[in-house]
Amino acid sequence: MRLSTKGRFAVTAMIDVALREKQGPVPLSDISVRQQISLSYLEQMFSKLRQQGLVRSTRGPGGGYTLGHRTDAITVADIICAVEDAVPEVKPAEAADTKDMAQDLWDSMNAKVFEFMQSVSLRSLVLEQLAKGVKIEQKPAANRGVFKKPVHAPLRTSAPNSVFALGQSLLARG
Repeated sequence: MRLSTKGRFAVTAMIDVALREKQGPVPLSDISVRQQISLSYLEQMFSKLRQQGLVRSTRGPGGGYTLGHRTDAITVADIICAVEDAVPEVKPAEAADTKDMAQDLWDSMNAKVFEFMQSVSLRSLVLEQLAKGVKIEQKPAANRGVFKKPVHAPLRTSAPNSVFALGQSLLARG
């Protein structure tokens, strides 16, 4: 299993979506701003996440991404495998004359890492963020329908409104 920045960003973005799942679809542009991740990078990742069924997309105004499953049914391993196009490798035992004599060590470590990532659910990561005091901003209500025209207060000025009024004010000072 490969661990990279792509996997780290995918887990971060999925936590972001999970934190805001009750507010409806989360636009990638909002995630991009909050998490400082390139929008085009997020689009690539979420395309893969959608193909694996981990998220669902909603198009149009008010659209974005929602989770494809409950948070307790999505694991870190699911997310990383989706974006890395990886499946956990289980290599058959090789002959003792292999090039890497420590291959058993690396295979064992890889299996332990994968086992750990399978044990961590998205729900546990969300609860951890909430326990740390992460604040979820509320979306402003969508501006829909016909609105009342704004009322502007009349502009009162003490300046003269014509050349003649200017001349009279200068003569009066005079």
